[in-house]
Amino acid sequence: MTSNRPEQASKNATTLGFQVHDHSLCVGQALEAAEARCADEGLRLTPVRRKVLELLLQEHRALGAYTILEMLREAGFGSQPPVAYRALDFLSEHGFVHKIERLNAFVACVHPEETHSPAFMICRVCDAVAETQATSGKGGLGDAAEAAGFQIEKTVVEAEGVCPDCADKADA
Repeated sequence: MTSNRPEQASKNATTLGFQVHDHSLCVGQALEAAEARCADEGLRLTPVRRKVLELLLQEHRALGAYTILEMLREAGFGSQPPVAYRALDFLSEHGFVHKIERLNAFVACVHPEETHSPAFMICRVCDAVAETQATSGKGGLGDAAEAAGFQIEKTVVEAEGVCPDCADKADA
C-alpha cells in the first residue's frame, strides 16, 4: 500500500483522499486550473498565493499557518506571519483551500470549481485529509433545521478516524 507521505511514496504516486494517484499530475493540473480560474475571474494569484496553494497541494494533508510560513521562508518568500495569513485568506475566500477547524490548519480544496459543502475525513495518526461533499440541509441536521425554521447556508463536517494506510499503526 502506498504511503500518505510523499517521501515514503513511490516516485509518482501517493495517496489523495486515501486513493493512489499520479501526484505530480494532480498538483500540476490543480495549479493550472487555479491560474485559469483567477485569469477568468480577474483574481490575482500572486507568487506567494500560488506557492501556498502549491505547498498544500503537494502535502495532501492539513498544514498550519506557521508550518506554511516556515515553508515559504525556506522557498525564499517573506517570513512575517501576515504573508501566510493574507495568502490563506485569499485562497480560502475564493474556495481554493479550506480551513480544518479541528486542526486549526488548511488543506487544498479538491473541488475548487464547485460551490459545495465539504466534509472532511481526518486521519488521527498521520493527519491526512480526504475531502468529500456533504449534502447541506439533508439528514438529521436538515430535519432539525427545518423544524426550527432555520435555513442552513453552509455546513462543514469533520470526521476523525484512521486512514487505510494507518490502520495497522492505529492498533499498536
